Amino acid sequence: MGDSKRSAASYLKWPLIVTAIGLFLSGWLGWETEGTFSGIVSFLLIGGILAALEIALSFDNAIVNANKLEDMTPVWRQRFLTWGILIAVFGMRILFPLAIVAVFAWINPFEAMRLALANPDEYSRIIEGAHGSIAAFGGTFLMMVALKFFVDEDKSIDWIVGLEKNLRKCGSVRGFEIALVLAIILIICYFLPTSEQSTFLFAAICGLLVFTLVDGMGTYLDFKSNQMAQMGAKGGLGAFLYLEVLDASFSFDGVIGAFALTTNILLIAIGLGVGAMYVRSMTIMLVEKGTLQEFRYLEHGAFYSIFALSVVMFIQSLIHVPEILTGGLGVAFIGYAFISSIRHNRRET
Repeated sequence: MGDSKRSAASYLKWPLIVTAIGLFLSGWLGWETEGTFSGIVSFLLIGGILAALEIALSFDNAIVNANKLEDMTPVWRQRFLTWGILIAVFGMRILFPLAIVAVFAWINPFEAMRLALANPDEYSRIIEGAHGSIAAFGGTFLMMVALKFFVDEDKSIDWIVGLEKNLRKCGSVRGFEIALVLAIILIICYFLPTSEQSTFLFAAICGLLVFTLVDGMGTYLDFKSNQMAQMGAKGGLGAFLYLEVLDASFSFDGVIGAFALTTNILLIAIGLGVGAMYVRSMTIMLVEKGTLQEFRYLEHGAFYSIFALSVVMFIQSLIHVPEILTGGLGVAFIGYAFISSIRHNRRET
């Protein structure tokens, strides 16, 4: 699994190296863009805030990733931690915003890149115009992820006992979580202006469809990998694909929130990329040190955080929700779960 004797500080080696590179690039970009010392300071500050935003919004992602990685083969775990971080940084922080602009402005990706560099205000406006669809898709996908964890008859550990025990019972009702998510989608849709309802509904249904396909494909591929011994043990290609789509859904909020701070796509990529490296290191530490087994409610806190994030993304279709609130909810759930785990361990000993 890894070296459990490795110190916590050692996991910060690569994130700190990437931070130094990121700060240098942010300062250089500030000078090239503004040509002043204040421009350098401004870009450094925004880059640091973006990195902190990414860490706050993605800590729950690290916990969920660690939970899935524990079941993956060493080969696929390493592939996720190498290929996965490249896809997360370059795919979601650079290519994803470009793809949004290309689709909504009906231009090719190269023109979208030119627009991002030459006319960042217009680029930001197009991104903001796509926010409703992104929130509907990401909110639906993440809500299904959270409910799949709680609405499970085989789940053996409950944190908030009354609520989770009843949700476990609902696991015997086939399609319960899908029906619940569809009901929430219809409620949100009811309060939207008529002109936005069809777009929101289409994006939300796409999110539900993608979750169903990825979840089903992951189960099938993992079953075949066990059966045919082509990909080793449980947690091969299927788990990898599942985690990549999950990572993408987690990234929506951070990418959209970043445009509230700056419209410079290169600075956004640098800041969020630095934050993504810290999340990757947290994931590795959780897996190698067996933290999820030691703190039994930490995973529960992460999934409550995911559910809260999905609700926030839905609400963002109606009103603006500050990113600090989104990140604060995640930190609060995980922090309380951590404290509850420590209390449980003390009672046990």
